[in-house]
Amino acid sequence: MSNVGRLSAFGVVLFGSAILLSVPSQAIELTGAWTTQSDLCKLLFTKKGDQIAFTDLSDFYGSGFIINGKQIKAKAAQCTIESRTQDGNNIRLASSCATGIMTSSVVFNLTVIDDNNISRIIPEVPGMSMNYTRCTL
Repeated sequence: MSNVGRLSAFGVVLFGSAILLSVPSQAIELTGAWTTQSDLCKLLFTKKGDQIAFTDLSDFYGSGFIINGKQIKAKAAQCTIESRTQDGNNIRLASSCATGIMTSSVVFNLTVIDDNNISRIIPEVPGMSMNYTRCTL
C-alpha cells in the first residue's frame, strides 16, 4: 500500500474514532424517592426544603427508598454507594449499609425501564425482581 493510501486509511480510522468518542455515554440519574406503588408517594415521603425524607407513618404504607448522591436511605437502613457500574440499562451498585444493629455490604442490581421506573433484581432469589417508580414531590 502506498504512503498516500495508508495516510487516507489512517484518516478514515481517526475520523471514525472521533465521531464515536464524541457520542456521550450518559449515566442514568437515580436521585429521588422511589416506591413500589406510585399512588402512595405522598404517604411515604415528604419534602422539607430541598430535602426528601420519610413521613412519620411511612412504615404503614409501603416500601421505598431515597437516593441522594452516594446515599441510599430506607426507613430501617442507610447505605453509601461504594461503586457503580453501568452496562446499558443495567446498573450495579455496591454499597456499605448500616442498620441500628449491624453493617453489611449490599449489591443492588437495577434494570432501568425508563427515566422514572426501575426494577431491582434480587440475585439471591432467581427470577425475582421488584419494580419501583420515582415519586414527584
